[in-house]
Amino acid sequence: MYLALALVLGAPPSDLAPPRLVGEGLELKTATGTLYGTLDLPPTPGPWPVVLIHAGSGPTDRDGNGPLTRTNNLKMVGRALAAEGIAVVRIDKRGIAASAKALAKEEDARIDTYAADVVAWTNRLRHDGRFTKIGYIGHSEGGLIGLVAAKEAKFDALVSLCGPGRPLQEVLREQLKKNLPDDLYTKSDALMTELEAGRTVKDAPKELAALFRPSVQPFLISVFQHDPAKLAAGVRAPFLIVSASTDIQVSAEDAKRLGAANANARVVTIDGMNHVLKAVEKTDRPAQLPSYFDPALPLHPKLLPALVEFLNPALRGK
Repeated sequence: MYLALALVLGAPPSDLAPPRLVGEGLELKTATGTLYGTLDLPPTPGPWPVVLIHAGSGPTDRDGNGPLTRTNNLKMVGRALAAEGIAVVRIDKRGIAASAKALAKEEDARIDTYAADVVAWTNRLRHDGRFTKIGYIGHSEGGLIGLVAAKEAKFDALVSLCGPGRPLQEVLREQLKKNLPDDLYTKSDALMTELEAGRTVKDAPKELAALFRPSVQPFLISVFQHDPAKLAAGVRAPFLIVSASTDIQVSAEDAKRLGAANANARVVTIDGMNHVLKAVEKTDRPAQLPSYFDPALPLHPKLLPALVEFLNPALRGK
């Protein structure tokens, strides 16, 4: 339905023009640089509830794309929700894409800085007369960032979309145990123990440099301090936890752990959806990979109904 609506770049429509779905550029000034985002407005008259969408880990931009992936999944979610009457702001996180200059060095990245940026975006939206209640959708690592920000941001609704439910170091140990020889795993385990204690390690094994290079260690230290389930227990807003049955990056156990921590949360598992929110029935690599590189592949058909069913009462109710 939303594909039939025109995407207009630039200023929002005048008061005399009928509302349209637009892709309006937004900026957020911070002490260390400007952050950028896109606003998708509904075709119906406002004011509207608004949802802030945050991408996952690594260099993933506001559309859900990165150097090694091209899915357009977050762009699709934003446009689809706008067509359903919910405004959406999709952001490039600090250090990524248009917001790259706001993070001078990789070693300056912290999960808490990303969470503070979410709070700042939320405060900006609360002062925009076009919007009413404010929700948040965090995909993958964006789910953890939302949980860190939730207490201060005071979201009216929160969605963890294929987000982690366990501390990152627990996940890393599980993955590395399966994939590394014993001697190298022993080194990685000792290295993570140091990071858990807040100490950087100068001589990371070269075989593990991609994961534990010195410039990324401060970020890992910041992430290791947070347990998603403990954060989930403190969420007071309506809370939706969405998992995907064929997700090969975040397991259904993560969603169960988040749900178990918060009795008021709703847990939904979408059968046949993978981590990039597309319909993929199998979990083997040959079946999964095409969905990470096909921006034309649509969202899983059950995702949008699940989001709308949750967001409408949460953001439109009294």
